Amino acid sequence: MPGQVFFVAQLFGFRNHDGSRRFSEALYSTARKNAKSTLGAGIMLYVLCHDPEPGAQLISAATTGQQAGIIWNVAQKMAHRKPALRQFYGVECFARSIVRYSTGGSAKAINAKASTQDGLNPSLIELDELHAHKNHDLMNVLRSAAGARGNALWLYLTTEGYETPGPWPEIRDFAMKILEQVLPADHFLAVIFACDDEDEDFSQTAVLKANPLYDVSATLREAIRQHQVGARAMPGTLAEYQIKRLNRPASVAKGFIDLRRWRRCSGAVDLDALVGAPCWGGLDLASTRDMTSLWLLWLLEDQYYAWGKYWVPADAVAQRTERRSVPYAQWVAEGLITQTDGDVVDYDLIEHEIMELVARFGPRAIGYDPWNATALAVRMAENGCPLEQFIQGPKSYHPAVQALERAYVGGNFRHGGHRVLLWNASNLVIRRDVNLNMAPDRSRSSEKIDGICALLMAWGMSITHADAGGDPMGFLTNPVRA
Repeated sequence: MPGQVFFVAQLFGFRNHDGSRRFSEALYSTARKNAKSTLGAGIMLYVLCHDPEPGAQLISAATTGQQAGIIWNVAQKMAHRKPALRQFYGVECFARSIVRYSTGGSAKAINAKASTQDGLNPSLIELDELHAHKNHDLMNVLRSAAGARGNALWLYLTTEGYETPGPWPEIRDFAMKILEQVLPADHFLAVIFACDDEDEDFSQTAVLKANPLYDVSATLREAIRQHQVGARAMPGTLAEYQIKRLNRPASVAKGFIDLRRWRRCSGAVDLDALVGAPCWGGLDLASTRDMTSLWLLWLLEDQYYAWGKYWVPADAVAQRTERRSVPYAQWVAEGLITQTDGDVVDYDLIEHEIMELVARFGPRAIGYDPWNATALAVRMAENGCPLEQFIQGPKSYHPAVQALERAYVGGNFRHGGHRVLLWNASNLVIRRDVNLNMAPDRSRSSEKIDGICALLMAWGMSITHADAGGDPMGFLTNPVRA
C-alpha cells in the first residue's frame, strides 16, 4: 500500500557515500491491524537476501516469545510459499530460524527473557510492539551486541500504549521532535499514522489518519465500527479505542508550549539596540556535570526580547554526541552552546562571562535557584551582580508562566529562534498545585528544560520588580476590559 511503499522507499532508497544506509533507526507506527508485522517480515527477508554483510544476524524481539515470533512466523510463511526465492538466494527455513547459506546469515526470534543471551551480533533488530516493553533491558543488551556491526538497522514497529517506564515514551518523544524540526537527526526515519490532537475521537478524519489500510480492508473497517459502538456506550473503553484505533497516546504528559506559535516569535534580537532598555535575568545553574543557562529579558516599546547563553562540560557534549540523542556537538560548532573543558562545569568561566553581560546590559535583577549556586552566587554578588533567589515552586513561577504564555501567543515576544531554547521549550511540562498555580515539572519533562526555566525566572524578576519601571505584565499596554 502507498504508506508502506513510502516507508520502504525512504528506508532503503538513500545511502551514504560509503554505501551504508542513511537511516540506522526507523519507526513505523500505526493503529492496530494495519499490517505492521507483515511489513516487518518483508523487510526482514529483504535484508537477509540483499544485504551483502557476511554472517548477518536478524533478530525479531519482543516482550514475550509469542509476540516476538509473530514477525518471524510471517517471514517464514512468506519464504515457504516462494520456492523460487529460496532457490535463488539459497534460503532454508527451519523450526526456529531462517538461514541463507551463501552469506551465513540467519533470522530468528527472541524475547525479553533472552536478554542475557551471549553470542548475539545483530545486524537487523526489529522490536515489535515497543510500547509493551516495561524497561530498557532487552534494548540495552541488543544495542550493546550490535555495536560490532558497522551498518546495523533498528526497526521499531508499534501501536500506541499506556505509559510505561520503558523505551517507548523516549523514542516517541525523540521521533516527534524530529518531525517537528526541533532536533536534527539524519539517521532516524519516523513514519507515524495517527490522528491529530484536535481531531474528534469518532470522526472519519481521525480514523483515516491512523489506519492506512482502512480503504482496502473490510475486516478492519468492521472492527473499528464495532469498537466505536462500544466506546460510545461504555466510557471505560474509550481509552482503549483511542490507543488501538486512533494510535493516540493515553495519559501522556503533554508539552506546555505551542511550538507553532513559539516559532512565529523567532524574530531577530539586536543586542546593541537593547543596551539601556529595562532588563532582567534568570540563571539556571546545573549540577557539576550538566547544562547551565542564563537568559536575559528586555522590554522595549511594548515588545519583549530574550537572549541567552548555555555552558556544557566537554564530557557531557561527547556523551550526548555518542548517544546521538541531542546534537550538542553541532550546537557547540554553531555557537549556540559554550563547551567548557573537562568533565565538570567551569564556574570561573561562567562567572566571567555573566559579569561581562551584567556590565553591558545592567539587569535590574537576576533570579537564580540557590540549590546548586551557593558559593558562586556569593562571589558574584560580592562583585556587583544583582542576584536574587527565585524559589522553585508554583507561587513564584505561576505569574511568570502566565506572562510568557500571554507574550508568545500574543506575538509581542522575540527570542531569535534559538534552537536550544526551542528544544527546552518543547520539553517543558507544567505541574499544578491544588490552587492550579503552575510551575515547570522537571521530573515529568522528557528532557532538559534549563533554558526555559532560566527565561521564566527572568520573567518572574520582571514582575517582582515592576515598580522599577516598564509594564512587565502588560496590564497598561494591553488592559483587560469589561
